[in-house]
Amino acid sequence: QVQLVESGGGLVQAGGSLRLSCAASGRSFSRSAMGWFRQAPGKEREFVAAISWSGDTTYYADSVRGRFTISRDNAKNTVYLQMNSLKPEDTAVYYCAARWGDYYLPSMDRADFGFWGQGTQVTVSS
Repeated sequence: QVQLVESGGGLVQAGGSLRLSCAASGRSFSRSAMGWFRQAPGKEREFVAAISWSGDTTYYADSVRGRFTISRDNAKNTVYLQMNSLKPEDTAVYYCAARWGDYYLPSMDRADFGFWGQGTQVTVSS
């Protein structure tokens, strides 16, 4: 088992920045690919970004590429999502997730992630 706790969400104006953090405990974090997903009201949960266990491979949704950066610090059992140039359409609850299994590459498929945090709200005003 792994427990994930997100933080860093809030209200920001369009064009602003936020950094989300996800603190992990339990099962070895350093062996797990990690991801960020988001869910806006009335919409399905969608992929945002993912990172390999080592941090050297990252994937991004087209809608955030060039604006968001995912990173991790295995010594601190934490994964981050730096969000710049935020837009109103980025408004959503953001979820951190850990992939099933050890040493896998990142994934953009929700089904590959077995552990989820409770989510943190990000609201971008126009």
